[in-house]
Amino acid sequence: MTADFSAATWRKSKRSNTEQACVEVATVPTAVGVRDSKNPEGGHLTMDRASVGALIAKVKAGDLDL
Repeated sequence: MTADFSAATWRKSKRSNTEQACVEVATVPTAVGVRDSKNPEGGHLTMDRASVGALIAKVKAGDLDL
C-alpha cells in the first residue's frame, strides 16, 4: 500500500513516557501510518484503516503476546 504522508500531522499518545519510547500515528484519507518517535526519519508502517481496527481489537482483547 502506498500513501502520501508528507503533509500528515504525526501525534503521540498522551500516555507516552518522558523517554519518548513510543510510536507516532498519522492518518491520511486512505491509510494510517505508524512510526518510531525516536527515529521519525526512519520510515513508517502504512496500513489500511480496516487493518488498524483489527489490530486494535486484538490488542484490547489481549490476543497478542506484547
